[in-house]
Amino acid sequence: MSEENIRRRREKCENCTKQCNKKPSDEDRSSVPEEDVANGEVPASSHLLKQQVLLSACLSCEGCVSEEESLKISQQNLEEVARVLGLNKKCDVSKHQVLVVSVCPQSLPFFAVKYGLDIPEATRKLCGFLKSLGVQYVFDTTLAAGFSILESQRDFVQRYSRRHHDSQALPMFTSSCPGWIRYAERVLGSLVTPHICTARSPQQIMGCLVKDYFTKQQKLSPDKLYHIMVAPCFDKKLEAVREEFYNSLLESRDVDCVLTSGEVFHMMEQMKVSLADLDSVPLDHVLGEAGDPALVRHQGRGSEGFLEHIFKYAASELFSLDVEEITYKTLRNRDFQEVCLERDGEVLLQFASVYGFRNIQTLVHRMRKGHVPYQLVEVLSCPGGCVSGRGQAQGETGGRVDKALVQQMEEAYSSLPVRLPDTNPGLHFLYQDWLEGQDSTHANTLLHTQYTQQSPSQTLTHTKPPHIQW
Repeated sequence: MSEENIRRRREKCENCTKQCNKKPSDEDRSSVPEEDVANGEVPASSHLLKQQVLLSACLSCEGCVSEEESLKISQQNLEEVARVLGLNKKCDVSKHQVLVVSVCPQSLPFFAVKYGLDIPEATRKLCGFLKSLGVQYVFDTTLAAGFSILESQRDFVQRYSRRHHDSQALPMFTSSCPGWIRYAERVLGSLVTPHICTARSPQQIMGCLVKDYFTKQQKLSPDKLYHIMVAPCFDKKLEAVREEFYNSLLESRDVDCVLTSGEVFHMMEQMKVSLADLDSVPLDHVLGEAGDPALVRHQGRGSEGFLEHIFKYAASELFSLDVEEITYKTLRNRDFQEVCLERDGEVLLQFASVYGFRNIQTLVHRMRKGHVPYQLVEVLSCPGGCVSGRGQAQGETGGRVDKALVQQMEEAYSSLPVRLPDTNPGLHFLYQDWLEGQDSTHANTLLHTQYTQQSPSQTLTHTKPPHIQW
């Protein structure tokens, strides 16, 4: 193999992308018709709104996407949102839907950097734009992420307690990253899937919170509410179409459509939206006035900080140790780090954060040889974490990550105050009012799911089983 080919292959592995022959031509990139802009309409006729997910920007292997999944993903775009908005403007009230948008906290730094504003003001401008289109409610997903963290903490402690008689209890792998989950289910199979935490991701818990709790508060049928998620990652579209997140009886998904931060921003560009003309509108809250209006983040750089929360919780619950600060030890690179809990020279806990598929492959190789000393591994597909998601971190050309943009987003994200989910009264209220208690059947059903090995016959159509070498 030539040095040039080696360089390209290494770059491809580092970015975890796949070349695609479906990239739009210059002609396809034509601007939005002037009449659409003049009328203030969502430009449903533009190429941007019709394009499907480009696999060059997706963390999943092309061989893992079935024809059925491709069809479902192709419907998760701005054109579909425009269709729902259009139906709401017509006289047939029976086809009207309430539009709700949930925004991931990791998407907010992207808009802040792009607008040149701090995160709170950028969020208000984004909310104003969405409501100008006809969206009725705009939430952020911090509350849902709190549920995911708390349930992950409890899952780990339960696994730790049965580690001596259950060989699949540890290590536990986090489950919030759909790119990692897809790789584990389709490629790694039973080696890994029993070890994946059963707590649903913040996105899917938010889907339940909106489609179950919020609809009941609003006296709406779930099929009368259209739920849109704004996320930093293309793979969130794949997560939203998983069968376990679809209610066949109500013909309703927990999340109807996922748009990346970049897709929303480019729509604003194509509509020639002026930031000065946008109203500053505060976010809505699932709990109404009972909610906390302050924008906060959880611990951890650029993500929800599952490792840090679980580490501190486990130290307290299992060893009665209070951990204030966590010291990371960098191993292979910035995206492969570990933390240890020690007492009197004895290592009590050893956790690792593993980001990016090159590091994931190293972890899996060690696991196959039985050389994994960790009780928990926080796994994310994107190098750098969720803020570096390919739905918002790519540069204007070539699909490469814009490192300067990522650094600015990380700085903006770190400016948000940290709030521990344990101290959020809204979560404690919802555990009782919505879920009938923390250990209830309802809580287990809505906050957890299962991950299992899926054979090629379950996932592929007209393709060979994927053979991946990262």
